[in-house]
Amino acid sequence: MIEGSAQSHWAPTKCRELSYRALGFEVLHGGDESSFTSFRAGTSYLNLIAQPARRRWSWWGRVIFYVADVDALYDRALAAGYQPATAPRDAEWGERFFHLTDPDGHELSFARPLLPVSVQ
Repeated sequence: MIEGSAQSHWAPTKCRELSYRALGFEVLHGGDESSFTSFRAGTSYLNLIAQPARRRWSWWGRVIFYVADVDALYDRALAAGYQPATAPRDAEWGERFFHLTDPDGHELSFARPLLPVSVQ
């Protein structure tokens, strides 16, 4: 299951509904031909708004979604034709994660907290 926080972002083109569905997002409203699309991600939402091609934007950051199994979602992304920017790895800040960029240039991160190490 994908968990995340509510986000809104201006997309440069279509939202690429099938790309998000392939990663497990549920489309609640809109789709590829819509100027606004809302996805459910676990108990949260991701809203994307299409922008005209003539309008350019710079890097805005990355949306982070917590998932139950980072490696399984990585395999699902590969099977859907994505080429993730990173392979799953354990980070020094206590998460296992990988990053990918969707067809419209949105940077997405899929992560899960690592279990705390018990001190004895």
